[in-house]
Amino acid sequence: MDLGTVDDILLPSTRTDLPPGRADTAVLAGGTWLFSEKQDHLRTLVDVTALGWEPLSVTEAGLEIAATCTIETLARFDSQWPATELFPRCAAALLASFKIWKTATVGGNIALSLPAGAMISLTAALDGVGQVWSASGPDHDYRLAIDELITGPHANALAPGDVLRSIMIPRHALEARTAMRKLALSPLGRSAAVVIGRVDADGQFVLTVSASTVRPFVLRFPALPTATELGDALDESIGPQHWYDDPHGAPDWRRHISCAAAQQIREELS
Repeated sequence: MDLGTVDDILLPSTRTDLPPGRADTAVLAGGTWLFSEKQDHLRTLVDVTALGWEPLSVTEAGLEIAATCTIETLARFDSQWPATELFPRCAAALLASFKIWKTATVGGNIALSLPAGAMISLTAALDGVGQVWSASGPDHDYRLAIDELITGPHANALAPGDVLRSIMIPRHALEARTAMRKLALSPLGRSAAVVIGRVDADGQFVLTVSASTVRPFVLRFPALPTATELGDALDESIGPQHWYDDPHGAPDWRRHISCAAAQQIREELS
């Protein structure tokens, strides 16, 4: 869709070229959501792909994913790390064509902050930490775990003008054994629940519930919990107000399928 109210598209070559945050200005990366509906409040777009960030960088600490990395690039990442098998599976959970994969970005999916954001599910499940460029300048840059960055449906901790620069996935999470369940009202429907579990080398069990909840919830156990321990932890961590309600699933149904998926994952990883 054409955005008829936009008067200017900025192509920053360095961070200093980024404009101050304003309500009529939006960051543009893939633009797959931005151009999908009217944005009559916008006058300026800032195309951060012009900054030329390396999509994926392997370091001693793990894997750094640039916010402008496309879904396709991440899904096709070739690595011996066991947890990378989640990359194409989460990409497929987006309910998007291969054409969208070539354009949509990891950072855009996270910053959009929708419950069904599959890159949110992926990065939260792997202890992803977002590196944010603050609009107030480099001295105010900050890092925030993805499950803390997302605060609700279409809501996050980014202040106006802040730019999500990258997401760091630590090596210990990439080396973990994982299991995933994606559930929806129809085989190709929007995710009603995405539940991901992992077991780290030290035996820690981590379960992430998303899509069925208003924001991602990460539950941690020092070792594989019993079925009762897991069920109790889900009830204690995710209150009735946290289960998402929309045409793709009622809260009680989302809770039921998420808890059932969690128990299946516990058994698979035992």
